[in-house]
Amino acid sequence: MTKQFEALLTQYPVLATIQTELCAAHDLLCRCYDAGGKLLVCGNGGSAADSAHIVGELMKGFLLPRPLNKAETARFDALEGTEALAKGLQGALPAIDLTANAALLSAVANDGDADMIFAQQVFGYAKEEDCLLAMSTSGNSRNILNALKTAAVKGIPSIGITGANGGAAKALCSVCICLPETETYKVQELTLPLYHALCAALEARYFQ
Repeated sequence: MTKQFEALLTQYPVLATIQTELCAAHDLLCRCYDAGGKLLVCGNGGSAADSAHIVGELMKGFLLPRPLNKAETARFDALEGTEALAKGLQGALPAIDLTANAALLSAVANDGDADMIFAQQVFGYAKEEDCLLAMSTSGNSRNILNALKTAAVKGIPSIGITGANGGAAKALCSVCICLPETETYKVQELTLPLYHALCAALEARYFQ
């Protein structure tokens, strides 16, 4: 178990019930990034805001500096006028927020079925080295279930973050982290420290 997870469980002892799933989710994400993959993230309402938050922590520095490595810096230095770019850019763990493209979301909802807004993007973006992170406090949101089913068809692993019983999502996820609360806002209150710990652990692995 990483030191970030140890700190999480010390601060939130109620999360001891999800330790195994937390470590399994971390392993899936490491396999994704080791293979050069990207993370696709989705959720509704407050979980949509969490999707954006997660992508923000992964795509730039979170707790650690992420300077470009020597090989990356050399490629910028070799192109005239780009030296400052190498200093300004930060290392990234590729991630896409599937809730962010308003034009695409509204097009899918208007032209077809609103329950397909995430599934369509999983179908379009997913490669075999990728991973899906889907959040639903109930575990029963239809657009989340469709995204999970599409991920399975595309052959990519999925991580669910849900409330205590997992809902229908539990059976569809490669790993389902069922947070020990049932009321929506209480599940969301535990979701933030959970994904902060995951993001911190990934950052430490790849940028320490």
